[in-house]
Amino acid sequence: MWETLANSFALFAQVDNALALLIGVIVGTIIGAIPGMTTPMGVALALPFTFTMQPVTGILLLLGVYKGGLYGGSLTAILINAPGTPAASCTGLDGYPLAQRGEARRALDMALYASCTADFVSNLSLIFFAGVLAQFALSFGSPEFFTLIVFSLTIIASVSGNVLLKGLGSACLGLLLSIVGLDLIYGTNRFVFGQVDLMGGLNFIPVLIGLFALPEVLNFYSRTETVRSLSALAGKGATFLDYRKAFKTIMRGSLIGVILGVIPGIGGAPAAFLSYSEARRTSKNPNNFGKGELEGVAAAEAGNNGVAGATLIPLLALGVPGDIITAIILGAFMIHGLRPGPLLFQENITLIYALFMGIMLSSIYLFIVGKLSIRMIAKIADIPQRMLFPVVLILCVFGAYAINNTVFDILVMFVMGIVGFGMLRLGIPAAPFLIAFILGPLLEDNFRQSLLLGRGSWSIFFQSGICIFFWLLTVLTVVFLIYQRRMGSKIFQEENNG
Repeated sequence: MWETLANSFALFAQVDNALALLIGVIVGTIIGAIPGMTTPMGVALALPFTFTMQPVTGILLLLGVYKGGLYGGSLTAILINAPGTPAASCTGLDGYPLAQRGEARRALDMALYASCTADFVSNLSLIFFAGVLAQFALSFGSPEFFTLIVFSLTIIASVSGNVLLKGLGSACLGLLLSIVGLDLIYGTNRFVFGQVDLMGGLNFIPVLIGLFALPEVLNFYSRTETVRSLSALAGKGATFLDYRKAFKTIMRGSLIGVILGVIPGIGGAPAAFLSYSEARRTSKNPNNFGKGELEGVAAAEAGNNGVAGATLIPLLALGVPGDIITAIILGAFMIHGLRPGPLLFQENITLIYALFMGIMLSSIYLFIVGKLSIRMIAKIADIPQRMLFPVVLILCVFGAYAINNTVFDILVMFVMGIVGFGMLRLGIPAAPFLIAFILGPLLEDNFRQSLLLGRGSWSIFFQSGICIFFWLLTVLTVVFLIYQRRMGSKIFQEENNG
């Protein structure tokens, strides 16, 4: 054992490996911070550079881009409400209001601390619990996925603000738009209206950019009064006391990210929103969420980054990629003649331990790069808004076009921008729309596959212990939310009568 660890350390402790990992984290952070430049895109662009590298060096480069990208999306989400990644849109729910109050530095610091803590916890879970969690992931079939997603949809009530009906209406619109395109089971077109571009459905990135970034641009130019720009570096950053208060939330979010990350196909966005929902549910000040609550930033980033190490568990232990990024990393393994799975642990255990050492170092790199990037990228908020928003608009157009290189995606972005602006003016929350749009296709596909497996019988959704567990969680969450809202309305009435 000690000899294996010594050999692994000798394999890892090379300048090329440390440098490749550092470059990966830096590149990933920059890519994650640019709206439209997704983390999978960054990892895919970095893949050709690994062809001539040693296996450990090349894979660590890709892992660095992955981890940096997960954090980088929070930077612009907090500063200008333009999420660089889908999961970062949850961070922006409280991060952007904090920035508007002149507390962007505090929000950015908390996002970094939560990201690094969750990343460290996720890395430990990968190292110590790979085998156990991989077996847990194998027990998930279509019925288990469906009940998990039903439970996840209870998040909508938590992020609907004070008017639940508006939140439900927003979610219904998200579900409706999520089914646009080709029916994968029967091959029929739905809501295409003769447009070939709609057959593949609405691309997530143009919808995301249009829903969150463009309404802020339109809202700025529709205002008649002048808004004073607040410096992102003004005031104090997050203190140790802030971190200590949010530590329980960060750890809970990290564990949520680990559990969801080990299940193939879930990803960081649902983990971020579920962590956010749990933080709001257990908070002493749930009404502050969505208005600039520091704990909300911590919860979102913890859930998002808790996924990072966990998605590698099914990849390394079973050879099953957990998401798009790990599928690309799987390709990097195979390019170098390595096949992830149980045999990899038997035949290349030295390489595995070397990767584990690099993964732990990535958490330190993430903290260093994050601290430096806050001071550099946060200067964006110091730019006068009349100069900043035209640049944001150009980045939005570039981000929407870069996905498929089609003008149609730009059109989708502008249409969703108008819809988002209308929702902003009417006080309709955008978060329920986003959650429903993300989870809608997963909900439908797993529901229909389950019914096909059960030959039309609904009993398939109650046959396994995992399904029953998630049904119980769903019922308990709904009951708690109803109780919480009734108590909130009662307190509000008493205050008005008093």
